[in-house]
Amino acid sequence: MDQIIRIGMDTSKHVFQLHGVNAAEEPVLRKKLRRQDMVAFFTNLPPTAVAIEACGGSHHWARLLQALGHQVKMIAPQLVKPYVKRGKNDAADAEALCEAMSRPSMRFVRVKTAEQQAALMLVGLRDRLIRQRTQLTNAIRGYATEFGLVAAKGLVKIEPLLERIREDDTLPALARELFEIHAREYTQLQAQLEEIDDKLMVWHRANECSRRLAKIPGVGPIGATMLVMKTPAPEAFRSARHFAAWLGLTPKDHSTAGRVRLGVITRAGDEALRSVLVVGATAVIRHAQRSQTRASPWLIALLKRRPPKLAAVALANKIARIAWKLMVSGEHYAARIGPVGSGGAA
Repeated sequence: MDQIIRIGMDTSKHVFQLHGVNAAEEPVLRKKLRRQDMVAFFTNLPPTAVAIEACGGSHHWARLLQALGHQVKMIAPQLVKPYVKRGKNDAADAEALCEAMSRPSMRFVRVKTAEQQAALMLVGLRDRLIRQRTQLTNAIRGYATEFGLVAAKGLVKIEPLLERIREDDTLPALARELFEIHAREYTQLQAQLEEIDDKLMVWHRANECSRRLAKIPGVGPIGATMLVMKTPAPEAFRSARHFAAWLGLTPKDHSTAGRVRLGVITRAGDEALRSVLVVGATAVIRHAQRSQTRASPWLIALLKRRPPKLAAVALANKIARIAWKLMVSGEHYAARIGPVGSGGAA
């Protein structure tokens, strides 16, 4: 067999498809392997460049192949799709991966360590618990309304509502029993969230970069930890604009014939991280509207031209750029005008 210089590997739960080429770009390997045969095959293979699509389980296989001496390149699925010639099957995907890896302008995903993935589990668990709590509180409010019991907006109003339900003797016995089940579940979710938040704060305090990012207005400890966890290699981005584009905070470009036409933001990248930055920017804007003397002139001028929601996205873009600069340079944030000023690195 000719010397293999590059392999595209399409992964799945049990079956893996390989496509390899030699120095003349001729296919010399088309092979389907079961999961239990993968390690033995790559152990006996000389060090080779291997392309894997960035998907579930891909980081595990990337770490394993790197430990065997292979060079692993992970590619985002949307960047592989244009190289699928015809049809959609494992062999075509493996060939497309092999071809995509050879492109000089191709962008690759940094392989995460096991510790980084464990930290991301912490963020994912917190997000899931918050969604469950939101679903539960909406259910409590909805059922209570059916019995004429309503409460104002806000999470702090749920426990007083549950207390009113306990003291209402006019409710049927079955309803009181079911509300008590909801109350116990709510208490359990709150305790779990507090435990997860404590673990996140421990991680945040132990990470020097996260502590620096938390000083940016609108970021805070949660946003800082997510920025560090979800951006393992900030130096891989050529500029702050590229980082903001990766987060999906830049407008879609529909320009043609010399006419510049920009649309809504692309919403590419990590949705949770983008959402945290926009929510943080919204909090900064609310503070600026209450105390304009301490706000940055740039933000005040923006709010005069644009509605608050649009301004929040623009400010989130600015926050992302500042965060990238701090992550790359190791500098500290320096606010120029008050706590919501248009600060930068110092």
